Amino acid sequence: MTDQENDLSAARLPAPLPSPLPWYARPAARAWTCAAPSPDARAFHASLPGYASTALHELPVLGAEFAVGRVFVKDESSRFGLPAFKALGASWAIDRILARDAHRAPGPGGARTLRFVTATDGNHGRAVARMARQLGRRAHVFVPDGVHPAAVAAIEGEGAEVTAVAGSYDAAVRDARAAAAAPDAVLVQDMAWDGYEEIPALVVEGYATLFAEVDAQLEAAGAESPALVAVPVGVGSFAQAAVTHYRSRATAGLRSGRGMETALLAVEPVGAACVLASLRAGRFTRVPAGVTAMAGLNCGTPSSLAWPVLRDGLDAAVAVTDAESMSAVRDLAELGVSAGPCGAASLAGVRAALTGTGGAERRAALGVGPDATVVLISTEGAAANPGL
Repeated sequence: MTDQENDLSAARLPAPLPSPLPWYARPAARAWTCAAPSPDARAFHASLPGYASTALHELPVLGAEFAVGRVFVKDESSRFGLPAFKALGASWAIDRILARDAHRAPGPGGARTLRFVTATDGNHGRAVARMARQLGRRAHVFVPDGVHPAAVAAIEGEGAEVTAVAGSYDAAVRDARAAAAAPDAVLVQDMAWDGYEEIPALVVEGYATLFAEVDAQLEAAGAESPALVAVPVGVGSFAQAAVTHYRSRATAGLRSGRGMETALLAVEPVGAACVLASLRAGRFTRVPAGVTAMAGLNCGTPSSLAWPVLRDGLDAAVAVTDAESMSAVRDLAELGVSAGPCGAASLAGVRAALTGTGGAERRAALGVGPDATVVLISTEGAAANPGL
């Protein structure tokens, strides 16, 4: 993006609402549209052994707390036998990589056997390692500081080679990128940068299955299209999938009316809120990642592929503390939903947005009324964080 484009972006994006919260809102995002995601990933996932839609729990207690009509939690505590949603993106991207590679000529030693390389804060790396093991392939996973040893052991339990990186997630990505330069290796990352967009785009396509499931589940429950969907954010690829899904409905002809009124809220840790910082600045912005219980969201650099979509299509962003996230973990557990700190961040973010000082103004910015349906995406279960 050029400096001129950054200046235009900054001019287009209004200042954040007055609030003691780390908060940003742009209600005009609900008028933005984009192309529809490919339906191919969902058909692929449905063909896999063990596929089933993950649960969508209705929690009336939260509806009462937020003074809205209905609240649902999309529970990703078990997806293809793993405790997080990441297998959706990893499986689809690896399938497409192998399909592409099948058309390439074998190397001097005969058939080409790819090794999958990635960097991870935990869940994505385990998903890549699981897919590699199921396909009889090798995986090499780079893990930054702050990932619990039990989570590292779970990746190693999938048969992957694990390399610890003395540094942040960004540092782990750099090391993985270097290792993937080997002729027998391919980088399977959910973060994009200039010159590396194809595979992250496939990962985002894979995530679209989750939102298609939510549509069908809400319809089965007799609920309206959501007025608000909250998504935890690391580099922003999952949020990109959310924006693409909800902002493409009119152009895809999937739904009309309320579908275009869905507000999308990004939730990040206060110590690694790179998307919130970028939205506030009106340009792609890196922040130093700190230490947080929300390890899977501890990312200081947005995905370059996600950023333009989030800039134009996100309604709001909020940052929450570890204490707020852990309180949400406990509250969800009491309501029968297993969630790790990253998954519970969506509840913490909606709680911060809709309640407390300035809550009425933030609620108005999001267009959330007393009859609204709210969906919280819980991206991981408690088993994804064995040290907590």
